[in-house]
Amino acid sequence: MSGRRKPRLLVLNQYYWPGVEATAQLLTELCEALAEEMEITVVTGVLHKHEDQPRREVQNGVEVIRVPSTSFERSKIFARAANYASYLTNALLRGVRGPRPDIVLCMTDPPIIADIALLVARRYRAPLVVISQDVFPEIAVELKRLENPAVMGLLRGLVRFYLRRADRIVAIGDTMRRRLEEKGAPPGRLRVIPNWVDTKRLAPQGKDNAWARGGDLAGKFVIMHSGNVGHAQDLDSLVRAASFLRDLDDIRIMVIGMGARHAELVALAELLEVDQVKFLYYQSRAVLPQSLSTADVHVVGLAPGLAGYVVPSRLYGVLAVARPVIVAADAESETAQIVEKVGCGIVVPPGRPELLARAIRDAHDGKYDLDAMGARGRAWVEREADRSVAVRRYRDLLFELAS
Repeated sequence: MSGRRKPRLLVLNQYYWPGVEATAQLLTELCEALAEEMEITVVTGVLHKHEDQPRREVQNGVEVIRVPSTSFERSKIFARAANYASYLTNALLRGVRGPRPDIVLCMTDPPIIADIALLVARRYRAPLVVISQDVFPEIAVELKRLENPAVMGLLRGLVRFYLRRADRIVAIGDTMRRRLEEKGAPPGRLRVIPNWVDTKRLAPQGKDNAWARGGDLAGKFVIMHSGNVGHAQDLDSLVRAASFLRDLDDIRIMVIGMGARHAELVALAELLEVDQVKFLYYQSRAVLPQSLSTADVHVVGLAPGLAGYVVPSRLYGVLAVARPVIVAADAESETAQIVEKVGCGIVVPPGRPELLARAIRDAHDGKYDLDAMGARGRAWVEREADRSVAVRRYRDLLFELAS
């Protein structure tokens, strides 16, 4: 086949460029990196606040097809369900038309897109690769977002259906791999490829930079969360931790991003009267190296019970700019294990704001060598989680199947 044409890769995921979602950014980087060697078509949905994007275009060598779908703001579960249903229906209709792909690939956003991808793959007798960004419905059950036994049973059955039939399933961590095996994924078809960061684009900047000065953060000790503001991130603990730090006038706690719990957290900060906590919307990719570098310490939280069900990819961006991290997560989570192994930060239990506040105070008071932690994190991410490393692993996997 290599002598005749490039392998055709058909990709299904609700979110793609110009989305700010983690899956959108990761998938865009992966597809564009593979575009020179593969003919890639991405079937994606209409994005909230990007409804005017062309329904069909070529972006950096990748054909992007946006099927008709609702694009409601996702904080309400019924709005999100409508987005899912309309995208899944039209993705199936579009997926079974067009040139025969050599491989079908999907991320688990929405969670049961892999069932649609499996139908498309079987239609063309093509292998299916599923990249599991989270483990569903367990993540929703743990967060108490899903409590209906009938719905839980249906979703477990749908996930088990594709896990047992996909040709390859990519887990983004070893704990997640074990979770997927427990759900029925054949061990021989599982591969572990962690998420990544572009360490050339996200490189360390000085703490006193234009973004910091524009936000009146120069000279402050900055604690930062940058990413999704949802149910999995345990940001209540970060906001509540501020109430233990009122005596530290130079501390600023920045919560940057949007998500389902943004309004609740703003209200919590107002209720607790923690003026050190400031909220900002997502920052553009152009200023991300400066915004991330402004922090003295980043906080990466993961709600109790979610180890292995979701792996926060924002850790890699923090390490890329050589900043240390406080991880508030279960000890068996991939994030906690990386930080402990590399020595690039501190691990505290989730849901314990008083212990998180103690770790922040210790960092502020000079108990830790924050520069050394940051340097170790940068060295590790260049070696193990740079985009070039992940792309090479995906390339090898896909060409193995294409051959």
